[in-house]
Amino acid sequence: MQLRYLHSRNNMLKLIFSTSLAHTKLRKLWLSTYSSLSGDKNLILMGPPGAGKTSVGRILGQKLGCPFVDVDDDVLEKNWNMSVSNKLQDVGDDQFLEEEGKALLTFSASGSVISLTGSNPLHTTSMQHAKKNGIVVYLDVHTQDIIERLEGMKVDRIVGQRSGSSIGDILQKRKQFYKKWHDVRVLCQAGDSIEVVADKVIDAVKRYQNSESETFISTRSTGSDLDHRKGTVKYFSDAVIEGLAPDGGLYVPENSLPKLTAGEWNRLVRSTYAERAQIILEKCIHPADVPAATLGEIIEKAYGENFACTKIAPVRHLVGNQFILELFHGPTASFKDLALQFMPHLFAYCIPKMCNYLVLVATSGDTGSAVLDGFGRLSDVDKQRIGVFCLYPEDGISQVQKLQMIACQGQNGWSLGIESNFDFCQNTIKQMFTNSDYAGFLTAEYGTILSTANSINWARLLPQLVYHASAYLDLVSQGIISFGSPVDVCIPTGNFGNILAAVYAKQMGIPIRKFICASNQNNVLTDFIRTGHYDLRGRKLQPSNSPAIDILKSSNLERYLHLLTNNDGQLVKQLCGQLQTQGHFQLQSNLLGLLQQDLIGDWCSEKDCLEAIRSVYGATGYILDTHTAVAKVVADRVQDRTCPVIMSCTAHYSKFAPAILKALRIEEIKQSPLSQLHLLNSFNPLPPAHRTLLGMLKQNENQKSHVCAADSNMVMNHVELFIQNLFLKVR
Repeated sequence: MQLRYLHSRNNMLKLIFSTSLAHTKLRKLWLSTYSSLSGDKNLILMGPPGAGKTSVGRILGQKLGCPFVDVDDDVLEKNWNMSVSNKLQDVGDDQFLEEEGKALLTFSASGSVISLTGSNPLHTTSMQHAKKNGIVVYLDVHTQDIIERLEGMKVDRIVGQRSGSSIGDILQKRKQFYKKWHDVRVLCQAGDSIEVVADKVIDAVKRYQNSESETFISTRSTGSDLDHRKGTVKYFSDAVIEGLAPDGGLYVPENSLPKLTAGEWNRLVRSTYAERAQIILEKCIHPADVPAATLGEIIEKAYGENFACTKIAPVRHLVGNQFILELFHGPTASFKDLALQFMPHLFAYCIPKMCNYLVLVATSGDTGSAVLDGFGRLSDVDKQRIGVFCLYPEDGISQVQKLQMIACQGQNGWSLGIESNFDFCQNTIKQMFTNSDYAGFLTAEYGTILSTANSINWARLLPQLVYHASAYLDLVSQGIISFGSPVDVCIPTGNFGNILAAVYAKQMGIPIRKFICASNQNNVLTDFIRTGHYDLRGRKLQPSNSPAIDILKSSNLERYLHLLTNNDGQLVKQLCGQLQTQGHFQLQSNLLGLLQQDLIGDWCSEKDCLEAIRSVYGATGYILDTHTAVAKVVADRVQDRTCPVIMSCTAHYSKFAPAILKALRIEEIKQSPLSQLHLLNSFNPLPPAHRTLLGMLKQNENQKSHVCAADSNMVMNHVELFIQNLFLKVR
C-alpha cells in the first residue's frame, strides 16, 4: 500500500525532515555514517506495548502536518481483514510474528509518522525494509511503568509470552531488539504527557540531523583559530582517531556536555550499569559518528562478560558516611578497565579501514596492561591494523603491574620499560606526536598513523564519567540518599583524568558538591589547589607505594583549565606555554576562587597510607589498595561529614602486595609476587582474590621485561622496529 501526502507539510516538518544535499556539508565517509535526510523520510515510532506510540504519533502528525499511520489499524487489520487479537488467536505467537512481518514488508510510505507494533522489531527483514526510508525513534519507557500501564488496560499477556513467563520477562527480552533498530532514543518518564513526549521526539530528531552542533576544539584554540577553521572542523570521530590536537592541546566538546533532567536520571536508578552507559554515551556521542545500535554492540562487548562483578562498578559502605566505589573488577584489576574495555572497539569502528594505526601509551602502572588487554580483545582483522606500544618507568611500577603488562602482550601489543619516570614517558610520546618528520616518515614508510589511548584521548576520558554517575545512582537505589541530595567524591589522582570525569558527570546533572583531589608526596596538585601556583621547578618525582599517582605534570588539568576559564583557549595556551618553558604558572585570583569552590586538595604520606590500610582492615576486614588508602586519609582529614563521600577504589590491593603485607605488619615477605598473593588470600580478606590477576601471574611469573635508556631517539627506534614486525612495509 502506497500512502500519499494528505496535505502540505508546514515549516516545522521542513525543518526536521528536509536537508538539501546541495547545502549539506558532508563529512568524510570514513569518519561517520552521516547521510543527508530528505523530505521523504518517515518518522517511525518504536517501543513496547503501552509506550504511547499511537497517541504520540497522532500528536506528531498534527504538529508536523503529515500523515499518521498506525501499523496495527492501518496495515495489519486492513491486510488481514480481521482484528489483530483474532489473528493472534487463530495462528499463535510464532506464526503471528511471521505474518506480521510479511504484512509490514508489503507496506511503504513517505513523509509520514508511523507507529509500529510492540513486536515488529522482532522480525529482522521487515525492520530492515522499514528503516530504509525512516528514522526509528525508540520510546524508552521503564519496564515497571509499562507493566502498570498494561495492568490498567487489563492486558495480561503479550506476543511471545510463554507459559510460566511474566510480562516483565518478555519486555526485558525485547529490549535487545529495540536497541538493535533504533536511531534515536527518547527517554520517557512516569508522568510525561503525550505532548511532552512528542516534543522530546522532535528535539531528538533535530539533534539526529544536526551533527554540526556537536564539534570538538582544542583546549588551546583561540577565537581567530575558530573563525578561520573552515574545512578543518573536528568531530567526535576525529578526536578519537587523532588523540592529541595538532596544536598540542587536548580535544574537548565545543559546546558543553548535555545535561539530563532529574527525571531522566531517576529513570536510570533501577537500570544496570550497561543500560546507564548506553543512555549517557548516546547523549554524548552523535549518531553520525557512532550509530546508537553500534554503540550498543560496543557496550555489550565492554561490559558483558569481562567483569567479575555483574554490577561492574559496585558501591560498598565502608564506615560512617564513607562509601567505596569498587573499580577493580575488570580483567586487569584497575579502574582503567572501565574505559579500556570500551575504547578499543570504538577506536576500531572510527578509524579508516585502509590505514594502520599505532596506539602509543605512557603508563604509570595500570594503564599499560588495561590498554594491552583491551586492544587484544579486538577481532583478528582489527588486530592486523591496530597496534599498541606502551612505555612505563622500569623502576616506577609494582612487580605485579610489570608482570601484568608482559602477560597482556600479544599479537598486536608490546611494552617497554624506560629507565626514567612517568613524566619522561609521557613527554616522549608527545614528542612523537608533534615531530611531524617522524610521524610523516611512519606514514610514508609503513602506512602507519599515530594515536593514543591515554586519558588525553577524549574517548578514554568519556566512559569514566559513567561510573561516577552510576555510583551516585547506586546510592539512590540503596536508599542512602534521594536524587538531588549532594555527595562529595574523593579520588586519588596524579594525571587529573579520573577526577575530571567526575567534574563532567556533575556537568551532566549529577549533584556532586566537592571534588576532593587526593595526592601522595608528589603533591603538586595539592599545592596548586591551595595556591593557584602550578610549580614544577626544583621538584623531583618521588617513588611511592601508590605508583599510579606518581605524576608531576597532570595532562588532564589542561581540560579543567579550559572549563575554569570559560573556554578561553588563548589563556590556556598561555598557561601551558609558561609551564613548558618556565616550569610554572600562576592562576589569577578570580580563577583560583572559582577553582576552590569545586576542588579540595590534600596529600598523604607513605606512613599514613600504610597505617590507613592496617586500621581499616582491623576495623572492617576490608583491604584498601595503596591508592584508595591515600583517598581514605585525605577524606578523613578534609570532609565535613554533612553528606556522603564516595571514594574511588582505583585498583585491587593484590597489585601492591608487598606494601599491603608491610601495612598488615607481616614480617616475612616472600619474593615471588604469586607467593605474596597466596599469603594475602590466606587471610580470607574483603574483597576476595582477583581470579584473572592470579591467572595472569601464574602464566608469566618468570617473564622478563624489555628495557630502554631514557633517550627519546632510542625509544623511537624501538617503535619503528615494532611497526616493522607488525605491519607490512608500504613499498
